[in-house]
Amino acid sequence: MRFNRSVPPCAVIPVLIYPDPSAAADWLSKAFGFTTRLRIANHRIQMKAGEGCFTIAEGNVTPNNSHIVQVRIEDAMGHCQRARQHGATILTEPKDQPYGERQYNAQDFHGHRWDFTETISDVAPEEWSGGTFHLE
Repeated sequence: MRFNRSVPPCAVIPVLIYPDPSAAADWLSKAFGFTTRLRIANHRIQMKAGEGCFTIAEGNVTPNNSHIVQVRIEDAMGHCQRARQHGATILTEPKDQPYGERQYNAQDFHGHRWDFTETISDVAPEEWSGGTFHLE
């Protein structure tokens, strides 16, 4: 497989639309701790979110909440507090889940929804009524 340093190595790269990509990148950095990977003029910005990535593109499409971007983090309580301090709307407070994750949901200043998840224990899916599937 070939790689291109202009494109993040992630397998899936969500693209989120904001009217002002630079303002969005600044806010997302402050509120959620994301970092800028690459700027393409003023209309497209690639952001790092932990080991993952996403792209901010310029446009006037209003989020319709048909998707939620999930991001793995280290400290859900501290992350939530930071997000709240920078104006994120906290939709659900951090809560421990039976499948070993501590999660909370937030909405950013433009209306995109985010799910932040911290692993707190390794729980077999069968212990919480899940199942494991192996692809061949």
